[in-house]
Amino acid sequence: MKNPKSAFRLETRSKRAIRNPKSVIDIDYVAKLANLPLTSSEKKTFEKQLKDVLGYVSKLQKVDTRKVEPIGHITGLVNVLREDKTRPSISQQEALANAPKTHNGFFEVDAIFEEE
Repeated sequence: MKNPKSAFRLETRSKRAIRNPKSVIDIDYVAKLANLPLTSSEKKTFEKQLKDVLGYVSKLQKVDTRKVEPIGHITGLVNVLREDKTRPSISQQEALANAPKTHNGFFEVDAIFEEE
């Protein structure tokens, strides 16, 4: 990150906005951080949407999760991979049987080079 002070300022503003979703959101600052050129109507739209998101997050922060165990995934599956087993494959001749061109037991294709 180029400017750690900027990251701290964003984190502080974000925490403040989550605690108080009714607070004023500096949409110009957020748009600058995201490198988004926004029109005035887009700023109004995104400001409302961002306030709604922060309001929802503030509701989630009120949920008591002390007795909830952290999980990595919900299926409970430990290992879903099958065991590797060797088995016979097709021969080289069978693999090359439908190839338009072959050379010394390999597929032959036209070279593709782009000129600059």
